[in-house]
Amino acid sequence: MDLKSLIRSVPDFPKPGIVFRDITTLLSDPQGLQVTIDRLYERFADSRVDYVVGAESRGFMFGTPLAYRLGAGFVPVRKPGKLPADTLSEEYSLEYGTDCLEIHVDAFESGSRVAIVDDLIATGGTALATANLVRQAGAELCGFGFVVELSFLNGRELLPNDVPIHSLISYPSE
Repeated sequence: MDLKSLIRSVPDFPKPGIVFRDITTLLSDPQGLQVTIDRLYERFADSRVDYVVGAESRGFMFGTPLAYRLGAGFVPVRKPGKLPADTLSEEYSLEYGTDCLEIHVDAFESGSRVAIVDDLIATGGTALATANLVRQAGAELCGFGFVVELSFLNGRELLPNDVPIHSLISYPSE
């Protein structure tokens, strides 16, 4: 199945000159969603994943069903103030400023194997911040999984080079 054909391209959103890759059309296609989760599963099936981590909020959409398929737990990484217990936090840069993510201090047992899953990798800031949180929490990072990669933004270059990076759909140019 050609998953790329299920992604809607929206020109000039959120500002002129940007082509937004809209995954809602993929999510609403039952077969497309199933194939997406199956393909992510295939990438991690032999990785002995204990937990899948998804960053707020679109990472939840793919991370939770993947965790189910892998027989793993799911851990959310959230914006500040959304998690109820003690947290670790990581600030990261955006094109237009900074943002912050948090994870529960006790999200994993020490040495747990973790896969990070998100809908998209662009500049890599969110994925790197999430990886830093996973490592601060005492877990071992065993891979990244992205549905869409905007490869022309070189986000994977920011990520640790000792960890596999899987993307299902790549856009080499805007």
